[in-house]
Amino acid sequence: MSGELVGYFGYGSLVNRQTLRTQFVASHRASLSGWRRHWQSRGVEHEHHNGRELALLSIEPAHGVAIQGMLVIDRKAHLPEVDRREARYERVAVSRADITLHGNEDGVELPDELYVYVGHPSKEAVPPPVLLQSYLDAVMAGFHAEFGEAGVHHFLETTLGFDRLIVMDRHQPIYPRSVSLSEEMGQWFDALLAGKGVRSFT
Repeated sequence: MSGELVGYFGYGSLVNRQTLRTQFVASHRASLSGWRRHWQSRGVEHEHHNGRELALLSIEPAHGVAIQGMLVIDRKAHLPEVDRREARYERVAVSRADITLHGNEDGVELPDELYVYVGHPSKEAVPPPVLLQSYLDAVMAGFHAEFGEAGVHHFLETTLGFDRLIVMDRHQPIYPRSVSLSEEMGQWFDALLAGKGVRSFT
């Protein structure tokens, strides 16, 4: 049975179980060593908002760095569907040694095939691509659900490139897998992002 399964590490929207669309087998809070999150250009001219390209959350190799996220255990037959969801990314194999499970899951047997999705290299747009509030709502709500407030702060502190504009689309979401937030949580997210240098794009 284990040969029929794969694992993929999510570090953005895949952390939020509400955004998962396959009938996955299990999910585990985890950390991935040797990678750092950052924002980059999507490199797709038609994906824009009012003339500004949208930013893509990706990762890059970084020695001595670890990021929190979610390890999703799924059926190998579902990989084409996940690949379509992550069409702006390349699926890259990672080592079991680079993944640390959180909680009381040390004895969990993982599939032999483990992956992470890395954004395709792209020349940075000028002016810089903008963020989507609806996307960040999904990402940050996922970290909050899995890791609490500390997880949200970890996400912000271990992601490069927040000093840019954001499209305030929470109430008319552009992101196709948007989630609902309480007013209080939305205000908290907005305050945290403002503290990272994020400004509203109008």
